[in-house]
Amino acid sequence: MYITGITKDGEKMLLQIDFNSDEAIYIQLRNQIIIGIATESIREGDPLPSVRQMADNIGINMHTVNKAYSVLKQEGFVKLDRRKGAIVSLDVDKLRVLDEMRKDLSVVLARGVCKNVSCEEVHQLVDEIFQTFLRSQRDE
Repeated sequence: MYITGITKDGEKMLLQIDFNSDEAIYIQLRNQIIIGIATESIREGDPLPSVRQMADNIGINMHTVNKAYSVLKQEGFVKLDRRKGAIVSLDVDKLRVLDEMRKDLSVVLARGVCKNVSCEEVHQLVDEIFQTFLRSQRDE
């Protein structure tokens, strides 16, 4: 299901939330916002919709949105301000990001090894995804 949210400055933000997924909705929301940042459809300094507005647009509980925003804050993607709300603000600590990626990739790659995914297939997949993000940045 695609859901269009409206940011505070009137821009549209497209989110893909699967209500039938086993993945928690707050994680899906977090992931969609991170992908939006990576593809530059959401940029540094952009305000995210208020918790109430996002919850209403998606049709979920405000606590779910609040949890997603809190996780994004902990991970260095947004700043939370009582007056301004959630603002995209990237933490540029590259070493920390690489360490987090290593942990996340370890689990993903272990799953692939268990399913006999080859090293070449992993490299091809990573290159494909990375190039998609680079292309979307150039197209902006």
